Amino acid sequence: MYKTYVLKSVSHNSRYVGSCEDLEKRINEHNAGKCRYTSGRKPWKLIYFGEYNTRSEAMKREKFLKSGQGRKFLDETLKKQ
Repeated sequence: MYKTYVLKSVSHNSRYVGSCEDLEKRINEHNAGKCRYTSGRKPWKLIYFGEYNTRSEAMKREKFLKSGQGRKFLDETLKKQ
């Protein structure tokens, strides 16, 4: 299973959207500073994720969540939590 995930920076109040196969490992990489884009904004916490059967589906969802409509969807969905 492939996952699309959204992380929130605890220190900078920014979001990061990505996709992977091993979510726990990927979050640990973000928090360890192994990813260039997220290394300066750690620590990160998981705020949303979805599971997909194929990498293609996960990447399609990632692309949507990075779009204007996707950001709006996340704002509305996360506001309810």
